[in-house]
This record gives sequence, structure tokens and C-alpha cells, in this order.
Amino acid sequence: MPIGRSWRHLTLFLILLNAGCYTRDLRWMPPPQGSAWKAYRLETTGYCSCGECCGWRRTWYGRAVIAAGPDAGKPKEVGYTASGSKAHPGTIAADTSFFPFGTEMYVPGYGYGRVEDRGSGITGYHIDLFFWNHGDAKAWGHPVETVLVRFPAQRPRRH
Repeated sequence: MPIGRSWRHLTLFLILLNAGCYTRDLRWMPPPQGSAWKAYRLETTGYCSCGECCGWRRTWYGRAVIAAGPDAGKPKEVGYTASGSKAHPGTIAADTSFFPFGTEMYVPGYGYGRVEDRGSGITGYHIDLFFWNHGDAKAWGHPVETVLVRFPAQRPRRH
């Protein structure tokens, strides 16, 4: 094997080895074509799993607890959403009376996401987009965006 070819293989191997650092922030793939999408003007903000964004604090012995409200002092599982899933880029918090869990959205500049969380400060036509760190969440700001929304299929009710 010529020496130049082995260097190309080594270079390709090193690129693929480091690709995981870049692929961890990819949003989930877009839904299948042919679905009914509707455009809404929504206020968008960013959040992460820190105590400032999610309303928790640590006790003197290091346990995460809810910081305020009627559940203050109760244990808090950090990094999990109200729907029970692990928060990741693409997780959206919304007022579930407007956008129920499972609602899919496309936010320009952020990408595709799904409503899996809710928050006390998220009401009406306002959504909160998950970021890995606090700096990125705050850098997002409060822009009003035209967001494409696709509601989940209605399931028949059992009687």
C-alpha cells in the first residue's frame, strides 16, 4: 500500500472519531412529508437544565430540590422533562393547553423540535427551546418567530 494512501485512511479515521463532538447537537430528523403544518407567531426563549432556568436549588448536602412554590423543598430530577423524557436539543417547553405534548415544531435558526416540557413562566403563544448550556440559552434572547407547528394525531378516547 502506498504511504500516501495510509495517511488518507488515518486522516479519515481521525475525522470520523471526532465527529461525535459535532453530531451530539443535531436535532431529530424532520417528520415525514405530507403532514399538515400551520404557521404561528410565537415568542421564543431559551433554557437549559440549570437551577436558574428550571427553578431548582441544592440543599446543604447537595440534593436537588424545587426552589419555590407549593412543591418547594421536594426532590427534583434535574435534566428530565414534565413528560418524563431526558431533555436534549430539540426539546421544547410550551403551554400544553395550547401545544400538547408531542406537538412538532420547526423554529428558524434552531431547527426541529417536539413539545416535551412545560414551565410555570411558559403561557400562551410562548415556547422555550432547550440548549446544553446557560450561555447559549441566554444568547438566544426573546425573538418572536414564525414557527411551523404540527399537532399530534388525536387518539380515540376509551369509555
